[in-house]
Amino acid sequence: MKAIVTVIGKDHVGITAAVCSLLAQHNINILDITQTVLQEYFTMVMLVDTSACADSVAELSDVLDQAGREQGLSIRIQREDIFNAMHRI
Repeated sequence: MKAIVTVIGKDHVGITAAVCSLLAQHNINILDITQTVLQEYFTMVMLVDTSACADSVAELSDVLDQAGREQGLSIRIQREDIFNAMHRI
């Protein structure tokens, strides 16, 4: 299954490395990634493949939320179909 991961927060060294490492630990493959820094705020959006991951999206959400809180970030995951439905005009 494909999903969208978003990361937002104050920029600091190691954000991309930490998030990518965490995803790799859960056998999640990054298919596409975009990131930018807007003044002092870091934003990143990833399209990921969770098909090799043993965890549910709810479990992943909890893991990413905890990791985000530890780094002062908002890290969220949504299934691609739900993300597309929410952003359809």
